Amino acid sequence: MNRMGYACINMKLSSQKPKIYTGRSMIKRTFKAKGIEYASELGLQNTKDLFEIIKWNNENGFDFFRITSNLFPWCSEYELSDMPDYEEICDVLSKAGSYATTNDIRITSHPGPFNVLTSPHPHVVDNCINDLSIHGEVFDLMNLSRTPYNKINIHIGGAYGDKVSSMERFCTNFHRLPNSVKSRLTVENDDKASMYSVVDLYEGVYKVIGIPIVFDYHHHRFCTGGLTEEDALEVAISTWVDIVPVVHYSESRNIEQEDNKIRPQAHSDYVYDYIDTYGNRVDIMVEAKAKELAVLKYKEIHNDTRTNS
Repeated sequence: MNRMGYACINMKLSSQKPKIYTGRSMIKRTFKAKGIEYASELGLQNTKDLFEIIKWNNENGFDFFRITSNLFPWCSEYELSDMPDYEEICDVLSKAGSYATTNDIRITSHPGPFNVLTSPHPHVVDNCINDLSIHGEVFDLMNLSRTPYNKINIHIGGAYGDKVSSMERFCTNFHRLPNSVKSRLTVENDDKASMYSVVDLYEGVYKVIGIPIVFDYHHHRFCTGGLTEEDALEVAISTWVDIVPVVHYSESRNIEQEDNKIRPQAHSDYVYDYIDTYGNRVDIMVEAKAKELAVLKYKEIHNDTRTNS
């Protein structure tokens, strides 16, 4: 059974009043004026709504969900444990994580593109390690497994004119990460021919440090590494060993909108084509702008009975 999930925002809950969402934040000027106290207040509201989204998912048959990387505004500027609401936040996250585990809801995350472990610049790597460490800390507070089942997924970063050396830096810097991150980290193929294909990641990362590869169908169209879609998927799946692999699926917005001014790599609102997993059991993260509505629409189009979500 292939599960289908969506990322971060629930369109139904975020459009109601009062809206339920986890994206409360503030600009830097506000953070400087109101500080960690206001960040803590917003973070607590975000975690409470995260729990509500997870409960909604369970009640509506969604058992695969990517949580936001922005639960706590400006969290790189302070320690989570210094937030005034830290104890209540810990309690909410623990309950949310236990609920997800009890109800077999797979929780993952996808930290942003500024996380670049390949960078030759030490401060960039330091910032990346700090950000990823916060993700690991949040997952630990949710009591999620320290395995790629609860993956923290990233792109490995720039090639800097030398893919081999860049991947070597990635593997070296990987060992600087805390176990809360190393045990969960996965990497994903890129959407530019000059960047990292599944083949690159297999040879230069997986073979060195053994972390799984998330296959992105849409990205593969722009960076094949000389492999067919099926072959690239099989290579990525082979890196997961005894854990159900995650794949990402999206389609081109410029085709959906019939607008060639839109970058072909941009994600569509909905997905329409049949997702061929070539007989493999995988969990499919649908990266469409319409979120859970896109998954429901897909299942309606294809009368999809393969999934239990």
